[in-house]
Amino acid sequence: MLYVAFDGFNLKHLDLFSGIGGFALAAQWAGIETVAFCEIDDFACKVLNKNFPDVPVHRDIRELDGSLYAGIDLITGGYPCQPFSYCGKRGGENDERHLWPEMFRIIKQTRPRFVISENVIGHLTMGVDSVLDDLEHEGYTCWPFVIPATGKDSPQLRYRVWIVAYSSEVTKRSGGERRMQESKVNAWPRLVLPGGIGMDNGIPDWVDRCGATGNAIVPQVAYEILRCIRDV
Repeated sequence: MLYVAFDGFNLKHLDLFSGIGGFALAAQWAGIETVAFCEIDDFACKVLNKNFPDVPVHRDIRELDGSLYAGIDLITGGYPCQPFSYCGKRGGENDERHLWPEMFRIIKQTRPRFVISENVIGHLTMGVDSVLDDLEHEGYTCWPFVIPATGKDSPQLRYRVWIVAYSSEVTKRSGGERRMQESKVNAWPRLVLPGGIGMDNGIPDWVDRCGATGNAIVPQVAYEILRCIRDV
C-alpha cells in the first residue's frame, strides 16, 4: 500500500487521530480521497467503519508504520488536546497523552506534501512552538490560524488552532508559494468572525455520542482549508 503519484485533483489523504471522521468528511466534500484512518477509540471506529466501510483503520499510532504511505499528498490529525487544554493539568510533554511526536514520526516517514493539524486554543501558550519548529526543521512552511466554529456558521464558539504546513516540493512547483498565498487569502472571507450563539438541541444525551462529537473537528472549517489545498 504505497501512495507516491500526484495525479491532479485525485489527492490521497491519511487521517490520523481520526475520531468520527471529521477530516475525512471534509476531504470528501473537497474531492480528496481518504485512504486510511488511525483511531484507537472503539466507538469512534464503529462510526468510521459504518460511514467509510472501504477505508482501513489502524488502531494505534504508536504501532503505525508510516512508510506504508510514503509520498502521500496529505496528512491530517487532531492529536490529543489534554496535554494543552485549560480544562486539564496542562502537563504538556510530560503528559502520557502527548502524541504529537508520534504524528511527527509519521510525517517524517511519509514526507507528505501537506499537513493539517488541529488542537485547542491552549496549545498556543503550550506546545505549538515545538510543533512549528519540528515541521520547519523538516522543510515545511507553516501557517498557524485560530478559527472558531462560528466562523463557519456553527452555533458554538469552539476556538481551535489549525496548523497548515506544506513542503518545499510544493513551493518548487511553478507559482506554488504564490498560489498558496492566494488560496489562503481567498478562503478567509468564507470564515467570518463570531456572531450570535444559539442553542443546539440536536445531539442525544448519550455518553459515547456526546464524547465523540466533543472530540471531533468542525468539518466545515476543515473544508475551507482543504479546498485551498485542492485548488493549489
